[in-house]
Amino acid sequence: PLTVADYDAKEGTITIVTQAMGVSTRKIAAKEVGESFADVAGPLGRPSDFTAMSQQELESHKFIFIGGGVGTAPVYPQVKWLHEHGISADVIIGAKSKQMLIFAEQMRAVAANLYISTDDGSEGFHGMVTALLEELVTKQGKSYDTCVAIGPMIMMKFVALTTKRLG
Repeated sequence: PLTVADYDAKEGTITIVTQAMGVSTRKIAAKEVGESFADVAGPLGRPSDFTAMSQQELESHKFIFIGGGVGTAPVYPQVKWLHEHGISADVIIGAKSKQMLIFAEQMRAVAANLYISTDDGSEGFHGMVTALLEELVTKQGKSYDTCVAIGPMIMMKFVALTTKRLG
């Protein structure tokens, strides 16, 4: 649970979101403001597929992003990139409780519509992100053709099953 969630090229900084679970992430979490790392390698992997699309192709899509827990962190820069390119995207953020929500304010600034779901109902929709997605599509008439889901494996599995069932 470690991701680069934002950057500022002018300042030469990156924002890292981490959940202290193992030796390395606990060392990162123990850093004080102003301390630094000797090196950073990354980001690794490849950019999102939509970064290679033309403006016209991007405009033809109806995007929804679903971030679960710390999976919200890598959703943010993707939605921010789309926003900077004039593309609207709806976002669902899910967490166990209000206290565990991250990036809500940042996401509100770049998402066309931000929906929050908490398992305990302490903020936004009371229930799973899949139930909220289903409500948006079946009761509020929303439609999407592209869904990006990042979070716990079980959440991503059920988002995939839900989007398949909803078409």
